[in-house]
Amino acid sequence: MGFQSQDHPEYVCKLRKALYGLKQAPRAWYGKIAEFLTKSGYSVTPADSSLFVKANEGKLAIVLVYVDDLIITGDDEAEILQKKENLSVRFQMKELGQLKHFLGLEVDRTHEGIFLCQQKYAKDLLKRFGMLECKSTSTPMEPNIKMCAHEGKDLEDATMYRQLVGSLIYLTLTRPDISYAVGVMSRYMQNPKKPHLEAVRRILRYVKNTIDYGLLYKKGEDCKLVGYCDADYAGDHDTRRSTTGYVEYMVDTVDE
Repeated sequence: MGFQSQDHPEYVCKLRKALYGLKQAPRAWYGKIAEFLTKSGYSVTPADSSLFVKANEGKLAIVLVYVDDLIITGDDEAEILQKKENLSVRFQMKELGQLKHFLGLEVDRTHEGIFLCQQKYAKDLLKRFGMLECKSTSTPMEPNIKMCAHEGKDLEDATMYRQLVGSLIYLTLTRPDISYAVGVMSRYMQNPKKPHLEAVRRILRYVKNTIDYGLLYKKGEDCKLVGYCDADYAGDHDTRRSTTGYVEYMVDTVDE
């Protein structure tokens, strides 16, 4: 496999650095960019090894690394400009301007603040599963519905169900209003029945009705994180296990 020399077919080459396409390349790149940022005074956050933060005199500069895509933000404008210059000197890079799209998320700056949504992703999801023209609904689940793991006919192929639920899980990044419904339906990934598929399709019908929903982080307000948590008791119809739920507010924005 790989390059062979006709003059020396028995020779092998020892790599002195990582190459694109090799399994160790992503780790090698992360090590390189992480070393560069930490030497510049940035710290890796405990919650996410791809998020780097630098605090200076009450101001913040933040760098998010996803493979070879970087998001740079914060309120320390001098540090941000300096970091962009240092990055362009050390690495071959291309600046794309203000962030508008990232991993299926849409970022829109309005007079109210920053609005995050997945409108295009949701439309593509509806189109992919043939539900662009479906009848919409006002709620993601039927009120007081009790799902059961063993009631209903088996699906001939459970692949579509798993694809649907997996896609909806990603949509919950900016749609906390469907988090509970998607969480319930994800319990039946191993052996879904027809009633489960119909319930997932209802979530899609709700998504169609609320295609423009998202998260708005308002400007000019104190950044306060407030959380609430609660649980039911033996609410699962099959296992009698309890379900814990939580909600977090960042200013007036809800994350679940």
